[in-house]
This record gives sequence, C-alpha cells and structure tokens, in this order.
Amino acid sequence: MKRKVIKIKFINYISILAMPLTILMIILFGVKEKQCVFDLFLNGAKKGLEITINIFPTLIGLFFAIGLLNNSGIIDYITKLIEPILKFFKFPKEILPLALLRPISGSASLALATDIIKNNGVDSNIGLIASVIMGSTETTLYTIAVYCSSIKIKNTRKIIIPALLADITGIIVSILICNILFN
Repeated sequence: MKRKVIKIKFINYISILAMPLTILMIILFGVKEKQCVFDLFLNGAKKGLEITINIFPTLIGLFFAIGLLNNSGIIDYITKLIEPILKFFKFPKEILPLALLRPISGSASLALATDIIKNNGVDSNIGLIASVIMGSTETTLYTIAVYCSSIKIKNTRKIIIPALLADITGIIVSILICNILFN
C-alpha cells in the first residue's frame, strides 16, 4: 500500500513539472540553436490567430445548426419514427439522440450522455453503451469543418463519407460489445 502511495505521489510530481520542463527545454533548445525563441513564438501566435479567424464562420454555422437540432425536436421525432426498426435490431432508443448528435457536437453529445447516465444509472446497459460510444466515436463533422476550413479545402466529400462510416461502425460495435459483455 505504501509503495502505491509513493508511486502516485511521484506521478503527481512529474505531471506538475511536465509543462514547465517542456517550456524550459524549448527555450534551451532555441538558445542552443541560436534562434530567437520569442520571435518564433510570436510568429506562431500570429498564424494561430489567422487560423482562428478563418474557421470562425464555419464554427458559427455549426453552432447554429446544433442549436436548431437541439431546440427543434426533430431528434425526438426521428426517434419515434424509427423506433420499430430500433427494437428489431435491439438498439436502445435512448441511445439514438446520442448517436445522431455525436458526429456533430462534442458538447451536445456530452450533455446527452450525462443525461442518459443520470436517468439510467452508470452501471446500466444503456449507460455503459453511452460511455463506450463517447469513447469510440469522434465529433466528425465538427473536426472536418474546422480542419478543412483552416487549410481552405472545399471538397470534403471524400473525407466525410468514410469518417461517418467509421462513426456508424463505432456506434454499432459499441452496442454489440456492451450487449455481449454486460448482458
């Protein structure tokens, strides 16, 4: 027990020192290479600000679309509409809103997953499925929109389709594995 406490304290010290040591190493490397580290930092900050300005319209559009989806009730309507199909495939209907929003928004899907876990319990099958989906999928549309708009790619069709197929696969496999392992 005492060795475990010592290991945890050691890891805690390392994590506290990680960022200051990284910054110090960068500065020392810049001095060794005779580079002006502060000028390099300022150039990087300028480029970061330019990227932020370039992706800002895309982010506003995404946030607007997410707000419309959340407030319109369309997700509840879709859930009721395809509930018979969901029952046939043993797909919990409580998971569908999470599955629909996860590729679009991380914060909206996190709120849904938290709500699912709060309503069904942490150890419930639905709570476990929600947790595994959150860990095995990505906010695909958000990520693609941000990255592609920052480097000015307009034709994202070849990126979106495989990425969404990967999300669908992650969701289906999450449900299958949770149903096999926890039922």
